[in-house]
Amino acid sequence: MLRVESFTGADAEWDEFGRTQAGWTAFHRSGWRRLITAEFGHACPFLCARDADGRLVGLLPLVRLRTALFGHYLVSMPFVSYGGPIGSVAAIRALAAHADAMASADGVKLLELRSPRELPVDLPVSHRKLTVVLPLEGGAEAVFGRLRSKLRSQIRRPQKEGVELRFGPDCVDDFHAVFARHMRDLGTPALPRSFFRRISEVFGDDAWFGCAYLGDRPIACGAGFRWDGEFEITWASALREFSRTSANMGLYWAFIEHAAKAGLGRFNFGRCTAGSATHAFKLQWGALDEPLWWYQGTARAEGATPNPDTPAYALATRLWRRLPVPVATALGPRIVRGIP
Repeated sequence: MLRVESFTGADAEWDEFGRTQAGWTAFHRSGWRRLITAEFGHACPFLCARDADGRLVGLLPLVRLRTALFGHYLVSMPFVSYGGPIGSVAAIRALAAHADAMASADGVKLLELRSPRELPVDLPVSHRKLTVVLPLEGGAEAVFGRLRSKLRSQIRRPQKEGVELRFGPDCVDDFHAVFARHMRDLGTPALPRSFFRRISEVFGDDAWFGCAYLGDRPIACGAGFRWDGEFEITWASALREFSRTSANMGLYWAFIEHAAKAGLGRFNFGRCTAGSATHAFKLQWGALDEPLWWYQGTARAEGATPNPDTPAYALATRLWRRLPVPVATALGPRIVRGIP
């Protein structure tokens, strides 16, 4: 018989079990609980399932987002694409049912379990987002050889333009300078710099940060996570006025090359909306679509978590684009903390 409860064990117990389970990702790691709690003050009711002998048989990282502006949500995991229950089939079902009952009892607007794969649960599923994955068979040279000639030319261009690429935790602040400016230009609040600093501290070598520089100025950036033979570039941005340099193309290729040289088998371009310009950008690398399995629960489900890209936020987006970058950067964290 299984019992579902709040996880109160050591981080090592959680992580050691999680790494052995199908569907495990970087976003199932225990470090997210202390990171999100410290950064945003959100409660993180991480759940586990144990058998009659007390052994772990399932895990579900959950985060409760409750803000006056957007309302009350339970999400696994917010701000990223993946999460959801992992473990035995029975444990996955028990964890999902427990989370759904918790959400109903607490009156949340929506429970969302963001899984990279189909789950054996009795909850509606949303495929409103997908991800795009590039196989790295044969290594970096083989991948480069499979690219179209135009794309290879774009990858080489930054070097001709004098663009320098750098990687490592020292890039975090420059990463955020580009990221915050780019998000302002899109009309979307940006996650705070301190969030990315904490990511670098908590996840160490499994969190990759990179920037492209023209002289001393960062003009393109990317960041993401390595896990289980895969790297996902979770955030990427570039300054439009330097598009002639193709700095973003060179940076993407540098991440791909780095992943291949690290012996990883998959480069994940991150989530997007089918048919969007971002989707087309990712497909040009020869990558393949993979559906995201986002399971939703509670009788009061509203279909989706808040999304500033939707028509409902069109006016706010236009106004946000007009804000000075320092103002948008300062105000953004207060808003984005409630957008999963």
